Amino acid sequence: MTDHQITKIKTWLAAYDGPDISIMEVCGSHTAAISKYGISGLLSDKLHLISGPGCPVCVTPTGYIDRLIALSLEKDTTVVTFGDLIRVPGQRKSLAEAKGEGASVEMVYAPTDIVRLAKEHPQSRFVFAAVGFETTAPVYAMLLEQLVAEQVSNVQLLTALKTMPPVISWLCEHGSGIDGFLAPGHVAAVTGADLFVPLAEKYRVPFGVAGFGAEELLLAVYGVFYAVVQYRDRGVVPSVKNYYPSVVCAQGNQRAKELVEKYFEPCDALWRGIGVIEGSGRRLRAEYACFDAGSDQLMEDHKKNPACCCDRVLLGRVLPGECPLFESVCTPMNPQGACMVSEEGSCHQYLMYHRER
Repeated sequence: MTDHQITKIKTWLAAYDGPDISIMEVCGSHTAAISKYGISGLLSDKLHLISGPGCPVCVTPTGYIDRLIALSLEKDTTVVTFGDLIRVPGQRKSLAEAKGEGASVEMVYAPTDIVRLAKEHPQSRFVFAAVGFETTAPVYAMLLEQLVAEQVSNVQLLTALKTMPPVISWLCEHGSGIDGFLAPGHVAAVTGADLFVPLAEKYRVPFGVAGFGAEELLLAVYGVFYAVVQYRDRGVVPSVKNYYPSVVCAQGNQRAKELVEKYFEPCDALWRGIGVIEGSGRRLRAEYACFDAGSDQLMEDHKKNPACCCDRVLLGRVLPGECPLFESVCTPMNPQGACMVSEEGSCHQYLMYHRER
């Protein structure tokens, strides 16, 4: 975009004075980028950006964490995980706390790390905490492909994989009051932008597939807000616009989708703070059950602190600062809910943003 175009967009966003409009970003990376670039500060008080349930760590239920902890305490078993998940509170403690008490927990940066560990310690079992959305499902499918090809039998997955369309549909059908959505660019890079077309048509809300740079995110935010106005004022039918064409195409990555379909099938899934959403998860197919560490036993969720508002924050019903625990009891060093644990969590970003402001 030219400087003139950017100025026009900023002027429109700041000057808008019509009926209130709320759009939701359903991607934790978008939540972090919106805070980083100060995009919320460019908006009229009639335009609202709401963080949704798109941070994979934030929607992982306590029962899943508790199961990982139980596995990490079993003889000759090590739980392996990526990043922030190690600090997410279960019903009583996190994996990090369990590790401090002697549980066998390791953090890795790539799936190849777990294959190396498994080969170095063939008498031990390694359980990979497989969480995420359509973006990371191909990573786990590629890991399984390698495990099968190299006949590595001492690695299993505990899956808590989610898919984006069912939770967006759930939000639209449960009175969320969302007028449009910023669609996650990383998900669309795998699935294709067309994934969101049926949702736009069914619920009459626009979608903008957004990238993560300042200008491309600003353009997508403007595009979705403007599309809502066009629909309200002129009856222009909402659609899906791809504002991330350098990475996302209509049909997505066919090879990645085929690999995911080879190893995983749809299932109902439990979302932290929301409940079970039909058809919103992925589980290992029956022929690969030997790689499963008991993922079908995870249908429970509990709050570590009953006063925590994470569930309502994830649905955009309250702002993080409206939670009575925010910043006083609940902090990044002492998270009471998953939204404060991850750097992509709504509460974590809200705290960092307001400190900077």
